[in-house]
Amino acid sequence: MTRITATYDIETPVGLKQAAAVLAGEQSTGTFVRLATETDALRNRAAARVENITPTGTAAIPALPTRKTGSRYERGLITVSWPLDNFGVSLPTLLSTLAGNLFELAELSAVRLVDIDLPADFAAHHPGPQFGVSGTRQIMGGHDGPLIGTILKPSVGLGPSETAELVKTLVEAGIDFIKDDELQANGPHCPFNQRLAAVMRVINQHADKTGKKVLYAANITDEIDQMWRNLETMQTHQASCAMVCLHSIGLPGLRAVRNHSAALIHGHRAGWGLFSRSPDIGVGFTVMQKLWRLAGADHLHVNGLANKFTESDCVVAQSARSVQQPILGQGDPYKLAMPVYSSAQTIWQIGPTRDLLGNDDFIFCSGGGIMSHPDGVAPGVIALREAAEAARLGVELEGFVDKGTPLYRAMDAFPQPKLETIDP
Repeated sequence: MTRITATYDIETPVGLKQAAAVLAGEQSTGTFVRLATETDALRNRAAARVENITPTGTAAIPALPTRKTGSRYERGLITVSWPLDNFGVSLPTLLSTLAGNLFELAELSAVRLVDIDLPADFAAHHPGPQFGVSGTRQIMGGHDGPLIGTILKPSVGLGPSETAELVKTLVEAGIDFIKDDELQANGPHCPFNQRLAAVMRVINQHADKTGKKVLYAANITDEIDQMWRNLETMQTHQASCAMVCLHSIGLPGLRAVRNHSAALIHGHRAGWGLFSRSPDIGVGFTVMQKLWRLAGADHLHVNGLANKFTESDCVVAQSARSVQQPILGQGDPYKLAMPVYSSAQTIWQIGPTRDLLGNDDFIFCSGGGIMSHPDGVAPGVIALREAAEAARLGVELEGFVDKGTPLYRAMDAFPQPKLETIDP
């Protein structure tokens, strides 16, 4: 295949066939009028092509405000393809093509990019994750099972020494993974270099004493030159995981971090709701995770089951599974990534999380679920590890541990959330 294919869910007052043609023209050779230079030969070579139209319904009123109106609004899935020659192997140009001005077209009262199909010729030019699941485990000394992690809280406000004290408590409690909050980067109250030096001093001393080096995802998100300085600071202090806010640095920034360093890249999708919250506009996670993985992300946030946000459990499951699926359908194992669960996660979600994936290749970040344990932080970590073991054995939490154990106490302290039924 030498064409890139995209599928959109659209709604239109002008008919699906016409709307699809307008979208294809706007995102390739066409404009609102036929140009003299837009020859038949040029169109044959470079125009986007409508490959399929599948009607899915009609509505009496538009899903989104639109300047063009009609007596009814047709809904359907359309598939459009572009020749690879239009953008070469550029991820930014690809994104501009797939998710550009089309969102503003008056002929569309809804438009959402739901999937893309990439040819091997395109994917081969992009490095993908340096480490992924196996590399993450290797860096952690052959770690087995899910990574039990947490987010440093309060999100902002702690200085470097206070942050290091919290990290000391967490590493002594047996945590596997610690990350900065996406809001904590390089502010004057907690400068990156000072915070990293203080945190890694604690982590390295703990590793020297116990042989276990906790993985710390330091938020390097910043201007490009500052990110390079942050990466150099990480190397100085033997830190091995760089967190980036994916939308803040963009695909070129992510690819540059991948090319510039030998650090794990922990991808945080801060701002994701802007692209995903409405079913009538935006970009599906299935699409973006493919691009982020091609650019080099080793870990990708996917929300969490029974989360505090708006995404349903079914959407979370779809997102998590997509991260562990080959981009090209068959093979391509080196471009798999590790899903990261967070958002109101406790001992009750870790079992269903494992069930929906069928493996332990995930990071389970729990903030309040660890630090609000009635007996303290260490029992909070132990409770999650016991819950993970119950999940591995395929047994229910009730009756798995004795009364008074950390898991038993957590079951009593944290209400069991109601989970949606997730398709296998």
